[in-house]
Amino acid sequence: MKQNPTSQNQFEIKRLFNAPLVVACMLLLAAASAFSEYSITELPTLGEASLAQRINDKGQIVGESFLLDGPPHAALWYQGTVIDLGTLGGDVSIANDINNRGQVTGYSQVASGATRAFLWQGGAMVNIGTLGTAATFAFGINQNTEIAGFGRVGGAGTPFHAFKWHNGVFTDLGTLGGTESFAYDINDQGCVVGESEIDPGIPGLTHAFVWCDGVMTDLGTLGGPVSAANGINENGQIVGMAMTADFEFHAFSYEKGVMTDLGVLPGGHFSGAVGLNARGQVVGINSPDPANGLPRSAVLWYKSRATELPLLFGSQEGFANDVNASGVIVGMSTDSLDRRHAVVWTPR
Repeated sequence: MKQNPTSQNQFEIKRLFNAPLVVACMLLLAAASAFSEYSITELPTLGEASLAQRINDKGQIVGESFLLDGPPHAALWYQGTVIDLGTLGGDVSIANDINNRGQVTGYSQVASGATRAFLWQGGAMVNIGTLGTAATFAFGINQNTEIAGFGRVGGAGTPFHAFKWHNGVFTDLGTLGGTESFAYDINDQGCVVGESEIDPGIPGLTHAFVWCDGVMTDLGTLGGPVSAANGINENGQIVGMAMTADFEFHAFSYEKGVMTDLGVLPGGHFSGAVGLNARGQVVGINSPDPANGLPRSAVLWYKSRATELPLLFGSQEGFANDVNASGVIVGMSTDSLDRRHAVVWTPR
């Protein structure tokens, strides 16, 4: 599930005789095979920790990187270099998506400290305004410069609603019956996905939704009470995470009205799908911890197969956020000192 800035930091084989040794060897061989399929490269930083959020089909990557002894700034990586996209006048900015035209969206503090969604293009970051009169956050942008995110419906303290923005106009997407909703991605057809509360009396009880042509549809869950959608491709395939009847979060793929459990890696009890491409390659996270989803490992799901991606040397944690048409994946891996670094996984 994509991090919601309003809350600020969210198998058994039995054999006789030598079964444990056989199983261990099988798992090691499978892991080695999976790791050999991808190489991992650390991206340069603006000074300190960094995180890659999205990649377009040209290989341009966006995310965030902390300045040396300073706050995070929106960052753009391309051909081995990193560019500081600046801010809207405040200290902090975060880039969350980039389209194939090189347009970037995210959110930034303004001089007053308030948060506003932005559109960055042609070397300039522009404040796109507000849904109400207070904070806005942008997470997705398509090839038509339509932006998806969420903002307060009025002033400070009012509920957040998912929105779609285009040519200076905000469209409030409403909710599934609850008080708040949050949008995280948009495809070129203008369909938006995210999560919405479903009961005004139960804050935080959310279901994944897709909003198309003015209609918000509840995607349901995997048997548990909550779910959230994080990505949608041009074929209308949707991915995210949902709670199962066993109260574990599992990654899901949703197509043609059916939500499919993508499962977890061996020994896992928590997974979440974050991004996908038009080929149906899905990336996200896996963890042995069902409660907090920590530590996380980066995962690729494709054609009913889950592949754990390699991490930086000495790393104990990482996650994958997006994959482009060429199968190049971006995300984060810690290093041997547990510092976070933006990384790219390239198919060999």
